[in-house]
Amino acid sequence: MLELKNVHKTFNIGTINEKKALQGIDLHLDPGDFVTIIGGNGAGKSTMLNMIAGVYPIDAGKIILNGDDVSRKPEHARARHLGRVFQDPMRGTAAGMEIEENLALAYRRGKSRGLSWGITKKEKELYHEKLKILELGLEDRMTSKVGLLSGGQRQALTLLMAALQKPELLLLDEHTAALDPKTAKKVLELTEKIVDENNLTAMMVTHNMKDAIRMGNRLIMMNDGKIIYDVRGEEKKNLHVSELLQKFEEASGDEFANDRMLLS
Repeated sequence: MLELKNVHKTFNIGTINEKKALQGIDLHLDPGDFVTIIGGNGAGKSTMLNMIAGVYPIDAGKIILNGDDVSRKPEHARARHLGRVFQDPMRGTAAGMEIEENLALAYRRGKSRGLSWGITKKEKELYHEKLKILELGLEDRMTSKVGLLSGGQRQALTLLMAALQKPELLLLDEHTAALDPKTAKKVLELTEKIVDENNLTAMMVTHNMKDAIRMGNRLIMMNDGKIIYDVRGEEKKNLHVSELLQKFEEASGDEFANDRMLLS
């Protein structure tokens, strides 16, 4: 489904702020893989997702999505193949539009537009059923402005919108980091449900080691723009946080120092 071949990215080349964000990333995802990604600040986690989405051009290497070389394609050309949920709950929705209007935008992504009624009766019925999955009562508030929703409700809606067209790849960039623990747990449960029911291929950056171990079928750890640990299956399920910290020290030759991840 996804292949990264020797991908490199350096920011601010030739200045005192030069940063080698990705250094020869090689990664292969099979259809249906749900990969969790952990690592310290500046490890390259979010940069890798941004490279896949086309936010920044890569310096070298190849990015192949479902057999198509998208390495040099702009962000808008890749958008129809990807679903994205960001850390900020406000980024994935249009606050001044109604819930059903936001869903309609997501539903029409990549489709040709015509002169017809904005939202058909059939579509409203579809959105009503999809919103029930969230178990937040939003199916009875479809004409409410999204700006009136809480951060957790907006993030859950964004997640539903990102998966509405069954993207080839779902990118989740610390999508629960800005939420309180109870709401974050709810959104993670919804994430598992939506990914499993739609058999999506997904990549989830997280700062929570327990979530990284518990969720998905594969875990990768990054440090200094490189993948230093890649584990899957039973070995992943049997991991403990202490073992993960040890693996980091063994692979990187340094002590893990990220307060937010350690505290979580």
